Amino acid sequence: MNINKRIRRILLPAALALSTLSFSQTPTPDPHAVPVLDGGAGPCSANFTINDSAGAPVYAAKIKVHIAYRFGSFHKLDLELSTNIDGKARVTGLPNRVKRGLNFQASEGDRTGEASVDPSTTCNATLTIALQKKN
Repeated sequence: MNINKRIRRILLPAALALSTLSFSQTPTPDPHAVPVLDGGAGPCSANFTINDSAGAPVYAAKIKVHIAYRFGSFHKLDLELSTNIDGKARVTGLPNRVKRGLNFQASEGDRTGEASVDPSTTCNATLTIALQKKN
């Protein structure tokens, strides 16, 4: 029994110390960090700023794009990401050759907006989309 008491005296404090280490707080993410999504389909990119009709940045606006690329447009890719607190987001890895350009749709609540770009002429695009209420 003496050995059991010694083991308990050693193991119990060690277990408590390890459990407090595993419950340490994780740092909160920076709300100003720009979300980046890599499509992995090419060298092009698009930087977005999403604003409301008054020009204020829109937080958590969703940006979607459907991409059909390569021979016969047989390769397809659907991407979606949300903006940060400053209304900014970035998509990388976009193909530089697509048949009909890229059409980005942004939305938040009942507001929507669109922007288009042809990556063969503008490989690294900077797009600003103003969200308007749906009619």
